[in-house]
Amino acid sequence: MESAHRQFSVQCFNDCWTLIDAAERTAEDVQEMVLLASASLWHWKQRPDCTPTNLSIGLWQVARVLALAGSPDLAAAFGEHCLRVGQQAGLTPFYTGYAREALCRAAVVQGRWAAAAAHLAQAQAELARVQEADERELLARDLDSLAQSIQAGPRERPA
Repeated sequence: MESAHRQFSVQCFNDCWTLIDAAERTAEDVQEMVLLASASLWHWKQRPDCTPTNLSIGLWQVARVLALAGSPDLAAAFGEHCLRVGQQAGLTPFYTGYAREALCRAAVVQGRWAAAAAHLAQAQAELARVQEADERELLARDLDSLAQSIQAGPRERPA
């Protein structure tokens, strides 16, 4: 069973990325993307070699996919879980930055612009602490995209 979990955790993750990267997705593609991300995470959790880093990545992918699928409440819940895992395990700022990116993305989909801006600022603070150039570039690209979404989105009215 261990080899099956190893194979499916990786295959489902990679197949999900193909759909995440697709320029256009059908309703069936979105459903498949959610199932693949969930299956990947589940198979990772069954593996004896699953580390907090693997768990963080899987939780982040599920959060990202749920935001893309238009389920921001669930996306936020997975983003929060991802952040807790990263903080409790003392993961590098790259991983906690991506957990905050997931929370920002969920808030954007919810139309909670002030919350999205706050999550973005926290993610950018993590970005400033990322040591590896390729990791910094990857996270910066996603945060820049979210910053553009926030700037383009309507503003919340003050309470």
